[in-house]
Amino acid sequence: MAKTPAQRIKKHGAKAVVPQHQLPSVIDPSTSRTPQKAQSNSNLILIAGVVASLFLFWYLHLLTLNQLTQLSGGLAMPDSLVGGFDQGYVEQVRGAMDEDARGQLNYIHKTAGTLFPLIFGFTWLLLIGTNVARKGLRWALWAVPLLFAAVRLWGNAAIDSMLSAETLDAGQVALASGLTVAGWVLLVLSLLVGGAVVFLGRKKPAASPTGHAQP
Repeated sequence: MAKTPAQRIKKHGAKAVVPQHQLPSVIDPSTSRTPQKAQSNSNLILIAGVVASLFLFWYLHLLTLNQLTQLSGGLAMPDSLVGGFDQGYVEQVRGAMDEDARGQLNYIHKTAGTLFPLIFGFTWLLLIGTNVARKGLRWALWAVPLLFAAVRLWGNAAIDSMLSAETLDAGQVALASGLTVAGWVLLVLSLLVGGAVVFLGRKKPAASPTGHAQP
């Protein structure tokens, strides 16, 4: 019968040979977070964000806002006018839409009209962050989708306020029209920025295990 370490020490003193026992590691090296896994997770989030943004754009601009023209005598909603609108057009829309129709537009602004710029903006921030390494350039490019989200949300509020006002003010119309045009311009710029950073990200040379760029 094998002796315990205490019995060996008692019998042989300092000359006792005590077998060494090594405790198993509490950290599983197979679960370590590698750069490849982090990049894969970022790509999955990006894909989900792009899909959600496309769906929300379709739902907002091509479905619900288009359906609201049935409540405005065929007049397009101010949000859909890329080139903006004037006071005369807004007067026509206000005359054609009753309180219920304006309430539906306000509800759309609070739901899909809010989710689209926020999800699109977050997705583009992640897209730029994962493809642009230079801090200064990254912050400059981030400004475009951030401005888009802020302008679109402000534009929604300005349009709702303009349509529900008791007396139409020329300043309200100019503000809402300017924000609408700026929102479309910033959306196009954001798409161009996204395409550029993806192209530049693909052009980066792959690094070899020794740290040198592959030819």
